[in-house]
Amino acid sequence: MAHVINDDCISCGACASTCPVDAISEGASHYEVNAETCIDCGACEDACPTSAIKAAE
Repeated sequence: MAHVINDDCISCGACASTCPVDAISEGASHYEVNAETCIDCGACEDACPTSAIKAAE
């Protein structure tokens, strides 16, 4: 199960620099997680200063 980034994202890039598999990239309005690459480690969730990242349901 991948993580998802919601609209609370401020595009700071903390999550992308923390991701060990480079599954996060800058999208049109905020950063996005590539679900096919994400290994569900949670590093991005811990790095996010706005708690914009959660495990997908």
